Amino acid sequence: MSLNAHVYRLTLLHRRLDEAVRREARRRGTDPYRVLRLKKLKLAVRDRLSVLMRRPALG
Repeated sequence: MSLNAHVYRLTLLHRRLDEAVRREARRRGTDPYRVLRLKKLKLAVRDRLSVLMRRPALG
């Protein structure tokens, strides 16, 4: 998988996690542990994206 494809997939995942956090926060009877888990996953994806974006371009 190329770097651009990997970054794109991680960006989509980050966006889906963001939507899931918002959906869970609006839901009646919100599970704070689910929100926390989703936020941690979102942060891990963001950290991975930042590492990939700091790589020097090859070629």
